[in-house]
Amino acid sequence: MPTAILVAAGRGRRFGGDRNKVLLRWAGKPIWQHAAETLIACDLFDRIVMVIHPDDRSEINESAGKLPLQLVEGGPQRADSVRLGFEHLERWAGDGREGWQEDLVAIHDAARPLVTPEEIRAVMETAKMRGAAILATPVRGTLKRADASGQIEATVNRDRLWEAQTPQVFRHAIYRAAILQDRVRASAKAIAEAPTDPVTDDAELVERAGFAVTLVPGSTENLKITHPDDLSIASAIAHRRSRTGFNPLSP
Repeated sequence: MPTAILVAAGRGRRFGGDRNKVLLRWAGKPIWQHAAETLIACDLFDRIVMVIHPDDRSEINESAGKLPLQLVEGGPQRADSVRLGFEHLERWAGDGREGWQEDLVAIHDAARPLVTPEEIRAVMETAKMRGAAILATPVRGTLKRADASGQIEATVNRDRLWEAQTPQVFRHAIYRAAILQDRVRASAKAIAEAPTDPVTDDAELVERAGFAVTLVPGSTENLKITHPDDLSIASAIAHRRSRTGFNPLSP
């Protein structure tokens, strides 16, 4: 069966303060818990791993202990944290199970508390057929490229440009191959003393390894809590959904 990784190990520096933003209480619970409960409510995943920062374990333990989650400590960068969560799942999945390499793994940001079960199921279904898929939305605004001083260099054509979201879903075998190729690439750059080029999301890691990734249209309401103002927007979305009969906080 599919598995999931909930990424909650960041520090949220853009949010401000020295506390992990996903620990903040919103709508009665920590932000991460809303995302976790939506994954659980989908009833799609055989196991869900939440990757956490070591400093946050004591604060997370009590709530996480009441949920079907496995806690794994993350690494210095997001990609390291996802890899550690993935390796934990591999050790569990490979223990006496045949064909687990073809199972799907869904990777979701704990800072996206408003993802819906329908969105999760849609991206899972596409990944099942294609091997790799992510939620995304078409870019809507006009894009400008600027120089270091803030002067506009060019207006970027937004046709066929999409903003990536999560979940991002991959076959285990595909994601494992992407991790191995990234290690080889990093080793070669280290030998050559060349600068590294870290990935910005999980799909980029898979793309670099030569695999095709399919975009699944999502909703702009699946926003990532990045700045304090985002909580106000998230609250407005949750309030509107509850008034129309859909409560994302109890999927």
